[in-house]
Amino acid sequence: MAAFPGEKVGEGAFAEVHAWAPGQVVKLFREGVSGRLIRHEARITRAVFAAGAPAPEVLGEVVLEGRTGLVLSRLEGPTLMQLSRSGAMTPAETGALLATLAMEVHRTPAPSALPSLRDWLEASFRSGDRIPGPTASSLLALVEGLPTGEALCHGDLHPGNVIMTARGPRLIDWMGAVRAPAAFDLGICEILLTEIVAERVADPERPRAVFAALKSDYARLAGLSPEALSAAAAPFLPMGCALALLTGVSGAEQARLIRRIDAALEAMDGRAAD
Repeated sequence: MAAFPGEKVGEGAFAEVHAWAPGQVVKLFREGVSGRLIRHEARITRAVFAAGAPAPEVLGEVVLEGRTGLVLSRLEGPTLMQLSRSGAMTPAETGALLATLAMEVHRTPAPSALPSLRDWLEASFRSGDRIPGPTASSLLALVEGLPTGEALCHGDLHPGNVIMTARGPRLIDWMGAVRAPAAFDLGICEILLTEIVAERVADPERPRAVFAALKSDYARLAGLSPEALSAAAAPFLPMGCALALLTGVSGAEQARLIRRIDAALEAMDGRAAD
């Protein structure tokens, strides 16, 4: 096995991914990422891979210059985001592929090792201070009032986490995977594509069009109307904002997302009172 990582092939909020041995990569976590979170990602990724989900295989763990890394099977190919942004795939094609992949995930039996949505949110809120206490308490209360779901949910579904391999699309970054209603993934994706990504790219209508296609195709696959799917996903939109906050955003974006959460919670309270 390699003694040092090779070229960097990707990076995210918590880690950098480097070439490792042939057919392998090492996901090196940034300084400050807790060992608890790294062990959690390793355990969850092993569990969803064993369950048959389109995930990489965890091959081992290493420590390099004080940084912990997970050795994973290498998924060769461009990301769906790269294909979408280059124009190689249209927004309609990108959304349709995401819908099919999401349905495949949701139809995979959820491993018992996965936390429930409430347990995952509670643990996430405890580990950081980016979400005010009263807001976090309101979000947990919202989860308590929702129907219990047992679907396998990825928790961070977007084109940047999809690798287009020769054997078909695969999903990376399973740290946030939970047992939840399938609509949870749709709510997270809506916030990511229509608000977070749309605020950061030159053409904000492209990610919004991708999500519109995703919603339409997923509704068709699930035998639902787009309106019914939107209604099912609506309670999870403030949770999508909260999870985006936990990954780290700018001060202005942080304030906007907190306002977005509080407004959504207030609107839900108003509808409940009616």
